[in-house]
Amino acid sequence: MKWQSVYDLYPVNQEFIWLNNCGTVPAGSHVIQDVTRFFNGYAQKGIFTETASYAQVRRKIKSVLANLLNCRPEELALIHHTSEGMNFISHGLDLQPDDEMILLENEYPSNVYPWLHWKQKGVKLRTVPMGNTPSEFMDGLTPLINSRTRLIALSAVHWCTGMPLPLDEIGALCHDKGITFVVDGAQGVGMQPIDVKRAHISYMAFPTWKWLMGPVGMGVLYVPMKNLERLKPVFIGSESVIQDEEYLPYKDQLKPTADRFTFSTANFNDWVYFLSALEQLEKIGFDTVINRIFELSAYLAKGLTQIGYQVMAEQFSDHPTGIVVCAKPDTDSEKIIEHLNKNKIVAVLRLNRIRLAPHIFISEQQLDRVIDVMAR
Repeated sequence: MKWQSVYDLYPVNQEFIWLNNCGTVPAGSHVIQDVTRFFNGYAQKGIFTETASYAQVRRKIKSVLANLLNCRPEELALIHHTSEGMNFISHGLDLQPDDEMILLENEYPSNVYPWLHWKQKGVKLRTVPMGNTPSEFMDGLTPLINSRTRLIALSAVHWCTGMPLPLDEIGALCHDKGITFVVDGAQGVGMQPIDVKRAHISYMAFPTWKWLMGPVGMGVLYVPMKNLERLKPVFIGSESVIQDEEYLPYKDQLKPTADRFTFSTANFNDWVYFLSALEQLEKIGFDTVINRIFELSAYLAKGLTQIGYQVMAEQFSDHPTGIVVCAKPDTDSEKIIEHLNKNKIVAVLRLNRIRLAPHIFISEQQLDRVIDVMAR
């Protein structure tokens, strides 16, 4: 793969070395072209434009994602973000007083706040330690599971350490014990190979604007067909029901797919944006994309180690990640972040460590520049 053509697609490379791609990813010029083409068509013909149709764009998006995740397109709903999806899941489930659920230590808020209402209803929320390796994590998780455990909700990858969780192993454990397994896929989908069937994932939500390179303010909800009737919709809207294009008479039958959770008019501009980003990734090949992310991250991690940084990924080197989290002994990480930002290198601070996340539009030459700046 000749990556120069990909580097050239991203105008951000003219301004920054963007290493917060597990946060947000700037738009590529291909996205700008596709969205502009749609806007021009919409300006001329409104909803009658031939540049993009609602049904076709939705179908294409769900088809690409279904192939990526090994699920059916009708098991996916296009929503706004992970928090919305997690609230759909949390408020749609039926738990009882004295039931227990397990969440992750130092979890991202979108997979914490949606569950807190259960505490007021008598459900016990327990927290599993992160651990330094996936095996350490499993050693901490297993003793917490008991006869009252009904649900485990975890991120695919920890947002502060970059460590991927062993989803297949956790899912098998949940499957054997009849536990609902909910995944926050924000840091995983597009960066880790995730097979929702093999991992026995009961429900999952994720945003589009991280590893999938889509727009801020759009997300995806995965609800397998076998669990669809178990999840009561929190909201019902015009698009939740069958024959939704016919407004009258009112319907009392929900759509027999996850589309019932889209429930009303979406931001179609974002759909056009997302499809453009997805088609570019699909054209390259998701396996190729993931391997390239791992390659760049390993390159960066090796360079940082050589100049005296402690890189967390070294503790779980058998589990590749696209997120490089590091710190330099006896050095204030916040000062390093300020130094990077002054040199137009975009990174963030997480748990007093520096978090860097390259994507496919980043080159080794840019990473050499980052290593040089961090050495100084």
